[in-house]
Amino acid sequence: MNATTFWVSPIAAGVQDVGTTSLLEVLVSGGLVMYPLAALSVVALMLIFFYLITLRRGMVVSGRYMKTADAMLKRKDLSALLAVSERHNEAVAGVMEKALHFLENHPGAGMAEAREIAEAEGIRLAGLWNQRISYLADIGSIAPMVGLFGTVLGMIKSFSVVASDIVASRPMMLAGGVAEALVTTAAGLFIGIPAMAAYAFFRGRVQGMISDLEAASTILMAQLGSGHSESGKD
Repeated sequence: MNATTFWVSPIAAGVQDVGTTSLLEVLVSGGLVMYPLAALSVVALMLIFFYLITLRRGMVVSGRYMKTADAMLKRKDLSALLAVSERHNEAVAGVMEKALHFLENHPGAGMAEAREIAEAEGIRLAGLWNQRISYLADIGSIAPMVGLFGTVLGMIKSFSVVASDIVASRPMMLAGGVAEALVTTAAGLFIGIPAMAAYAFFRGRVQGMISDLEAASTILMAQLGSGHSESGKD
């Protein structure tokens, strides 16, 4: 009975130790490479929260601004529309502000030039939105590469242990190197996959924002062109 207890207890104790291994201990076993991976994960989370707040279709166009702009364009009150556009934060208001400023500062300019100004501002905003979300794609590409670098370091450590003469501690050191390799690989993928998924999500949202901006700007510029041509005939 005592012999049975003597042989079973170490096994049970070993299973208990494995089961109680904390997440922090697993992360620490990844070595120094875990620090840049942790920094990348923090940056990715911050970017995702920031984009959830700032990249919204409500920031592109609102029904309130469109109704106000439509009423002022029908009255041909471009000065009032310019003042309203300066007070609104919607992207379409910024496009109209650029076009109206151009017409105000260049009385002899036609609608073709004003449309080019509006189009240039729309392209600038679209490029800015795409550039913002590209940071998530960069993190999604860099994190697995950093994890792979940690994998290489862990395998180098393991092979150096195999080549060493320290027979007694060889299994423990070999296991440590393999653990470091596996943990860094898993951590890199754990960060990279959500980052790429978030990039795909925000890329679709940005495309929708660009479509809304193009549609709203086209409507307002068409109304502006109609009023401008009629005032030119008068």
